[in-house]
Amino acid sequence: MTLAKSRQHPLIEQLQMEPHPEGGYFRQIFESSKQVNSPSHGQPRPAMTHIYFLLLAGQISRFHRVLHDEVWNFYEGAPLRLYQIHQQQLREQRLGDAAHGYAAIVPAGNFQAAETTGDYTLVGCSVAPGFDFADFSFIEEPCLKQWIEVAHPDMARFI
Repeated sequence: MTLAKSRQHPLIEQLQMEPHPEGGYFRQIFESSKQVNSPSHGQPRPAMTHIYFLLLAGQISRFHRVLHDEVWNFYEGAPLRLYQIHQQQLREQRLGDAAHGYAAIVPAGNFQAAETTGDYTLVGCSVAPGFDFADFSFIEEPCLKQWIEVAHPDMARFI
C-alpha cells in the first residue's frame, strides 16, 4: 500500500494523525501536567501519556521497546496481533474481540510489534511514566536480530 493511498483512510484526517517512526499513524491526545521522575533513569517525565495508534492493512509496527509500562486498548476495526519478546520468549496476543480481550499490557523494556488482521485497527496506547522518544528504541542488538531471523523467520519483517 502506498503512502498516498493509505493517507486516504478517513481516520487519519479525522483524528489528525501523523506517520509514526515504528509504522502506522498516531496522535498524542493526552499528556499529564503532573511530572514524575522515571524509575529507569531518573529524568522527569509526564505522569502519563496517551495516543491513538492506527495500523492499516499491510502496515506493521516494528519491534521496539519503551522504558516504561504501556497499556494497549482496542477501539475499532479488525483485531490486532500484538507480539512481545522478553528474555528470548516470543508471545502473541490478540486484541479486539470478546474471545481475546480488549486490552494488553506491555511491561517496561519488553520489545513489542503489532499488525492488523484486517483492513485497519485503531487502538490507544497509554504509557506511565509518560512516553518520550528518548525512552524509545528499535532492536539494535545483533544477537537478538539473529535469534529472531533463525528461531522465528516469519517475524524478521518486524525488525
